[in-house]
Amino acid sequence: MRVFTLFIVLILVAGSFFGHAQASFDGGVPERQDLAKSIQIFPNPAVDFVHVRLENVNFSEVKVSLHNIIGNEVSIESEMVDEHEIRIRVKDLDTGYYLLALKDDHAKLRGTYKFLKR
Repeated sequence: MRVFTLFIVLILVAGSFFGHAQASFDGGVPERQDLAKSIQIFPNPAVDFVHVRLENVNFSEVKVSLHNIIGNEVSIESEMVDEHEIRIRVKDLDTGYYLLALKDDHAKLRGTYKFLKR
């Protein structure tokens, strides 16, 4: 019983540690953490397009890259909907999970987000 309890505690600790590793920002300043909360990726799962919306960052300075689940970069077609939103065409991608990497050195934004393509 003690081993089982210890196992559960380890799972909870590891889950809380790895659960915060999805988006990272330099320095850990609270206002930068607010950037991570302002990012919206929808719809998820996606069929034809994925929309990415950043409330507080201008997309003209953000570098966007898409990778399949094993890490290979995938070429994408994207268009700006407005200064805070882009639309990425995923219609021709294979079904599966993809990683969307966003990087803006000016705003100190670096994050990787997972979505499912149906």
